[in-house]
Amino acid sequence: MLTARHLLVASLSLLATATTAQTQFAWVGTYNPNGEGLYRFSVDPQTGVLSNKTLVSTLPNAAQLTVSADGKTLYAASEVEKGVVQAWRINEKGELSELNQAASGGAGPVYLSLTPDGKHLLVANYVSGSIAVLPVKTDGSLGEASDTHQDDGPAGAAKPEGAVEGSFAISDHNGPHAHMIAADPSGKYVFSTDLGLDRVYQYRFDAASGTLTPNDPPFVAASSNGAGPRHFVFTPKGDGLWLINEEASTLTYYHLDTATGTLREGKTVSALPDGYKGTSFAAGLVLSQDGKQLYVANRLHNSIGHFTVTADGTLTHQQDIWTRGDYPRTLTLDAQGRWLYVMNQRSDNITRFSVSPNDGKLTFAEDYTAVGSPSQMVISSKP
Repeated sequence: MLTARHLLVASLSLLATATTAQTQFAWVGTYNPNGEGLYRFSVDPQTGVLSNKTLVSTLPNAAQLTVSADGKTLYAASEVEKGVVQAWRINEKGELSELNQAASGGAGPVYLSLTPDGKHLLVANYVSGSIAVLPVKTDGSLGEASDTHQDDGPAGAAKPEGAVEGSFAISDHNGPHAHMIAADPSGKYVFSTDLGLDRVYQYRFDAASGTLTPNDPPFVAASSNGAGPRHFVFTPKGDGLWLINEEASTLTYYHLDTATGTLREGKTVSALPDGYKGTSFAAGLVLSQDGKQLYVANRLHNSIGHFTVTADGTLTHQQDIWTRGDYPRTLTLDAQGRWLYVMNQRSDNITRFSVSPNDGKLTFAEDYTAVGSPSQMVISSKP
């Protein structure tokens, strides 16, 4: 009788665990007109399959997303001239209730990130070349910007000198264009890239006031003229970051001095396979939780470049795999690191790859998810 009871308790426990594990949602931001706004999908954590596609908001060009660590609040930037950021509360069924909208602090917001403590939302505005800090209230809603900064300086080189032979990957080196902003894992420092000025800005962050102070020096130059710094990921220890250069299609490692919050340039390698010639635009990149596997999206070449990372930041090229789509804009790893999703903007689909637990290599899952002009996907668990 005791054994049967124990079996029943164990079975119920496993059922509860499985039910909780299955309650995951994928949020996909898109560009109009092919994409109609923000979509929600159910995620099967075992198979990685996306299902139950639902349009949950028609916010125009709701292309940039981030979600709170507790899975309760979702933020989306409307990538329009007068940029706005929308905040929603997520309930257990994945239904959204609107909290509020706030001005993005500039035009054309292209990146959102939360500080490690979740109390501030950082925004990069591409069109205006400005960045902003928005306070996050206790209910998850947004306050007016507590700080903004306007990038300023001479435009970067029109042609990327670090690109491969035959490249015409030239875009927007005509003035400031902020492309990403994020705090380091300690939350004491903030970095932002400016593609148009070929700079990586570095700030000290005051969490109490929500303000940024330019560090000394206030920025570091791109690793090559016209490289076009785009997105970056921090190492798990927070002592460095990998940055993808859009026009040059290169990866640059920067050492991060955790005492001063300043960057020192390290090695740069190509994000493209050896021998490739012609035009390609590097886009998103993701790093595995253990910091050992780095994946990069190459647009026009339409590939995922896979690299392994050593403790000193050295990269070893592992594979280049076709995305099975066109113009991969961003990549998303699930929380367990078992599945990698690709947002193929021009082919209007999301493709999925299994990640080998042994060496991080990718295998196409023979699965396509139709969605118009996908830009970014974030995954949240049941609140």
